[in-house]
Amino acid sequence: MTNRQQENGNGTRRLAVREGASHALLDDVAKQIIEQLQEDGRRPYATIGKAVGLSEAAVRQRVQRLLDAGVMQIVAVTDPLQLGFPRQAMIGLRTNGDLEAVADRLAELEEVDYVVITAGSFDLLTEVVCRNDDHLLEILQRLRAVEGVLSTEAFVYLKLRKQTYTWGTA
Repeated sequence: MTNRQQENGNGTRRLAVREGASHALLDDVAKQIIEQLQEDGRRPYATIGKAVGLSEAAVRQRVQRLLDAGVMQIVAVTDPLQLGFPRQAMIGLRTNGDLEAVADRLAELEEVDYVVITAGSFDLLTEVVCRNDDHLLEILQRLRAVEGVLSTEAFVYLKLRKQTYTWGTA
């Protein structure tokens, strides 16, 4: 299988990463293009072309191939605090049954913005963004109601010290 974007029921997209994804698109020029877009996702293709030694049309074509292959997404990164979501938490979940099915059900929840299958004391980790503690409690109750979830443990974020999206091109 390859990487692909999936539409969920509420119109938002999530990136589904599957084993066997091709890395053939990631030559040095593609990595340079990605680095340019990581610095500024609105950087004009002509400016990127000058930086990497390609024409504007060639950059546009390469970016489209990277998007189509699911190698990257170009998105607006927001500050949850500025948008009225002051409470964030990472939630560890222990599960039974089909782990991938449980992960898929959790990924469908609007407040869940990150789901990863893990090795260790938790089967899954999810990240949630909430309006307040009552909203966090409501989300925890919904997570616990998902078939296959045995227990949850919430790690509430007190202060964010670092968050970057610049990895993956070195």
